[in-house]
Amino acid sequence: MQAIHVRRGDLVGVITGRERGKRGKVLRVLTAKGRVLIEHVNMIKRHQRPTQKLRQGGIIEREGALALSNVLPICARCDKPSRTGVKVLADGRKMRVCKRCGESIDKG
Repeated sequence: MQAIHVRRGDLVGVITGRERGKRGKVLRVLTAKGRVLIEHVNMIKRHQRPTQKLRQGGIIEREGALALSNVLPICARCDKPSRTGVKVLADGRKMRVCKRCGESIDKG
């Protein structure tokens, strides 16, 4: 299983593939599949039939999943997608840090 370096709510950048260079907020991390949904990135069209739940059918546009290996968190200081490391604080908590500049990626 792949190490998960992004969390829901993180600002990430796509580093490879058709969507390369785009940025967005992580909506959902699909850990079992090793994929991630990013806001307004990799938009797909779904032809939906009207149902009890969805009265209005038609073509629905939504985010498609990207592989976790294709995204990196964006460092606030560098403003670039960067790899992350883990730093253990004095009280025993773990915190993700940018490998470029050492700045904390986690909020708080």
